[in-house]
Amino acid sequence: MQPLQFLVPLDGIDAIEPALKYAIVVLVLANMVTRILAHRSHVKQADEDDGDETLSRFLPHTVTTLLLVFASFLFLLIDPHPGTVLSVLVLGLFLTDFFEFESRRVEARSKALELERPKAALGASVLVLLYAAYQSLFFVIAPVWNAVI
Repeated sequence: MQPLQFLVPLDGIDAIEPALKYAIVVLVLANMVTRILAHRSHVKQADEDDGDETLSRFLPHTVTTLLLVFASFLFLLIDPHPGTVLSVLVLGLFLTDFFEFESRRVEARSKALELERPKAALGASVLVLLYAAYQSLFFVIAPVWNAVI
């Protein structure tokens, strides 16, 4: 008996289990693309008008981030140990995105500062991408890994 069998339909989750790892990699890549587009949008908004009120969150980036958080929690139910690691990394990415947006607002408010690239969020995205790719594409490196270990 599973501990969450009454709260979460685990049989339905088992049906999507093979594709979930690959969906997470696609979501991470989509999140990275939308982060670049969001930065371009923020630079354009900051150039058009003064102040931080003109900066708004980029909806596609927000959607991909939330989908990534939900997918990592779903992966946590399927495979607890790698799901926990992935969920912690994705939550770190979520928090980094939040604070990066707030720092862009501060930079937009200041006339002397230019909007910088979201370096911390890009670094966190790379970490999430590396771990998600490791989990989903392990079969590519499995022969070398098994020969060494």
